[in-house]
Amino acid sequence: MRSSSFPTGPMESVTGRLYSLGMAHHDRLNHAFGGGLPRGSIVLVEGEYGAGKSVLAQRFGYGLCSESHDVTYLSTELTTGKFVTQMASLGYDVTSLLLQDRLLFLHGAVGGTTSDGKRLNLLERLMGATAMWDSDVVLVDTFDAILRNDPTFEGLVADGEHRQAALEIISFFRRLTATGRTVVLTVDSSNLSRDSLDPFRSIADVYLELSVSQVGRHQRRDIEVKRFAGMGTQVGNRIGFSVRPGIGIVVENRMVV
Repeated sequence: MRSSSFPTGPMESVTGRLYSLGMAHHDRLNHAFGGGLPRGSIVLVEGEYGAGKSVLAQRFGYGLCSESHDVTYLSTELTTGKFVTQMASLGYDVTSLLLQDRLLFLHGAVGGTTSDGKRLNLLERLMGATAMWDSDVVLVDTFDAILRNDPTFEGLVADGEHRQAALEIISFFRRLTATGRTVVLTVDSSNLSRDSLDPFRSIADVYLELSVSQVGRHQRRDIEVKRFAGMGTQVGNRIGFSVRPGIGIVVENRMVV
């Protein structure tokens, strides 16, 4: 069961150094990532629109739940109904996971205002949503939408204070990872400046950059592993994958090096 308070100490229930991504008989993703995501890490999944960030995050979440890890999935784009439909189209049935409280799904609206018409302080609300941080792994998809629509972050960036803008949220994430939680952030690199992204790139324990290209009639997607601290076994520097209806992510053997 989820606790009702903000995490303050190490999680004794987690064994080993990795959160397994599971589904070993379904795909080779867990193997490609060396056995899973490091416990107590910040994972940055970066790429432009259509590169596969959300699908990868969705596969992470489903596989983690299959290994009995509690997961929170915050989406700035999908409502609950659309999330369930999207997951089902990939062959990931999350209905029972949601009903059993093993998966907490949240829709994060980024365009809201207060009763007096002021823009919401999204980062403050994110850090204050204590229930979502009770999970073993928290996935925020897409994190850049929160940054772009937060008035305080936007103001600091406009003044050239990019690192100061990132400092508070990075400190918050580090307090979480010190308890064993793992935080996965997806970002669209075309929506943020390099100066805004660099602080998050520099502190990420796992840094993945996704790309997509057209090869004939097919889309070719790649994960470039720029950093992977705390890996289980050796992780290749490039992983190719495809997305197939009813199956989900399929790791392409030709691209695992």
